[in-house]
Amino acid sequence: MLGVQLGELLAGAPAGVDEALDVVTGFDDALVHGFARLGEERAAALAALAGALAATPLGERAGEAAEKVAAGSVSDEHLAALAGGRAALFGAVHDALLGRLDAALGRSRAAWKPSAATAEVAGNLLGGCRVWLRELAIAGWRGVDHDLVSASDQTLDALLAVPELRGAAVLLDGLAAELRASCPVATMERLPVRRWADLWTRGLLLSQAGAWHGGAEPVSGRLLLLGADVHEHGTVVRVQVHAILEPAGGSPSRLVRTSLAAAKVDTIAGPAVWRLMSGYPVLLGALAGHLSVEITDMPLLRGGDLVWKEERARAGEAADPFATARVRLGEALAPAVPPLDRHPVRIAEPVLVEGYTADGGSFDLGGHTLDVDLDRLPACGPLTPELVAASSSCLGLMRWDGGRWLLQPLAVQATVKRKPVAAHNGDWALGPTDPKVVKAEARAGDVVAVLRERAGRLLRR
Repeated sequence: MLGVQLGELLAGAPAGVDEALDVVTGFDDALVHGFARLGEERAAALAALAGALAATPLGERAGEAAEKVAAGSVSDEHLAALAGGRAALFGAVHDALLGRLDAALGRSRAAWKPSAATAEVAGNLLGGCRVWLRELAIAGWRGVDHDLVSASDQTLDALLAVPELRGAAVLLDGLAAELRASCPVATMERLPVRRWADLWTRGLLLSQAGAWHGGAEPVSGRLLLLGADVHEHGTVVRVQVHAILEPAGGSPSRLVRTSLAAAKVDTIAGPAVWRLMSGYPVLLGALAGHLSVEITDMPLLRGGDLVWKEERARAGEAADPFATARVRLGEALAPAVPPLDRHPVRIAEPVLVEGYTADGGSFDLGGHTLDVDLDRLPACGPLTPELVAASSSCLGLMRWDGGRWLLQPLAVQATVKRKPVAAHNGDWALGPTDPKVVKAEARAGDVVAVLRERAGRLLRR
């Protein structure tokens, strides 16, 4: 349950959040038009960003950077200071929101401890990234053309070949792909301003040497699954599984996540996306069968993410996610949030909500209304808006979106035709169980098998 402070949680944003976001919006507008063409208004937006940081350790550097950029001197050092300031403002907003949510849930959270170890990285590759990101900032999104996007190709190809830099490489490659698909950006009616600025900021910070995410520790114990959050796009599908880890040796239980991802094409959609991850039968079987998982020496990053190793996992006993949430969720220690992940859009905290009255796209909890994000229901599972509307219990993720709290359902318990039913996003991980969906898939054929067969035929030529 969300606790006695639910009313305060849903009443609005903490003090200062709206003002901080307004400062970021001004900076993002300057990025749209480019730092080479800063007028008085946009120079003032950079000064406002620096002013918001005046009392922080970043204040002096941000102030100098804003002045230099406004005067036409755009260096890597100045851009790093401004990107760091933008990230710090979002971090403050994130911490205020997450702190209020933790208080409402009565949830304890581990503190982030910086890592002293810094791995050696290819400085020339990071420097190449900074050069391209600087050119983007100078030109602005409206000035991006094919030549500017293509200038990143050589650096990104080299970056993708370095395992330690794979995260930065994938992020920057994604930004380049979006910009290339949007060229010439000057003709676009609307721009994803906040998204591109987020990617630019994160990319610029990742291109600075540093142990951004800390190290990993091997963990063993029992994994109790709560639910699966499915992210599907035209070319990729990602399943993020939220769970409670009961460590071997009797240590306190911990909230963790683990992810699977696979490349895809537009024609692979609905339940067929699960076949792309058939190489992970233990995790998929646990999702479909509501089983626990025994893990041995699985790497756990300090931000709470398990690096899934299928060979280090085996299926355990039956474990109903709702029973797990009722008994164990309240006492599980939440992970610390890595510095670069401190952004409101990344808040996704598992909760169990019960005793509500469903009303369309919202839940009424004794006079407090919690909106439900039905747009995030995946097409690869049995969860539907109708089931959510008929539900009395919901396992989901609390998110902050558009200035308000939303609940994203992962599973519900409902009464349909006077019979109790439960539906989870991961129920079809081994294939659909709804007879109508099974028949529809049979008529359509196995798209994944057909595409694999055609790909194999091409490779044999």
